[in-house]
Amino acid sequence: MKIWKKVLVTLAAVTVGTTAGISSIHAASSQVNSELKQKGELTIGLEGTYSPYSYRKNNKLTGFEVDLGKAVAKEMGLKAKFVPSKWDSLVAGLGSGKYDVVMNNITQTPERAKKYNFSTPYIKSRYALIVPKDSKIKSLKQINGKKIVAGTGTNNADVVKKYHGTLVPNGDFSNSLAMVKQGRAEGTVNSREAWYAYSKKNSTKGLKMIDVSSEAKPTKISALFNKKDSAIQSSYNQALKKLQKDGTVKKLSQKYFGEDVTE
Repeated sequence: MKIWKKVLVTLAAVTVGTTAGISSIHAASSQVNSELKQKGELTIGLEGTYSPYSYRKNNKLTGFEVDLGKAVAKEMGLKAKFVPSKWDSLVAGLGSGKYDVVMNNITQTPERAKKYNFSTPYIKSRYALIVPKDSKIKSLKQINGKKIVAGTGTNNADVVKKYHGTLVPNGDFSNSLAMVKQGRAEGTVNSREAWYAYSKKNSTKGLKMIDVSSEAKPTKISALFNKKDSAIQSSYNQALKKLQKDGTVKKLSQKYFGEDVTE
């Protein structure tokens, strides 16, 4: 009889502990739900046209940030709902409450930090200088006066200007590489992620990639939140941290980029 009493007391303690744990989880979920655009759903804004981050394959939305968004939402106890939008309206849509979060290869900048909050970074984006294999250019210091391709208004263009290269505007990565191959430019500045992703499916014969991280500081890629949605941001970061720790984010990086771009 005494043994059964001990068992019952133990079970009661476990039940109380479990109930307390569930209650705290419900409280957190309630706080997050109060900030969500739609209860039970994490509404994610993205372009859906930028491989390998988010794009359509067989008319189905896929990509690194799509799979990561699904994994984070699931960890938060939510269902991911994606809303593809043009770049110009993405950040504005976050401000007006159209999305709960934007995941679209967003770079952390001081300007954005004034109006929005960032998640913990999930990509460390490193600049890459891509030139012909026989080029004598080995660093950014050597692009002075040279024709270098980069997208207008991008961080890449800023790097070209900083090192006094002659900017040749073109925002499409494959077109930029074609211009370098054809001799219409002497190089292009972009990210190592773009190079890795392109190299997975396309030939880069005749070109070489130079990691210029020592000259141009890597940028941090994060999810973007409305400043008033602090509970969503906190819950997102907790979920992301767990996925980083268990290797999920690294696996997604290797799946879509062919390399680990998280460090």
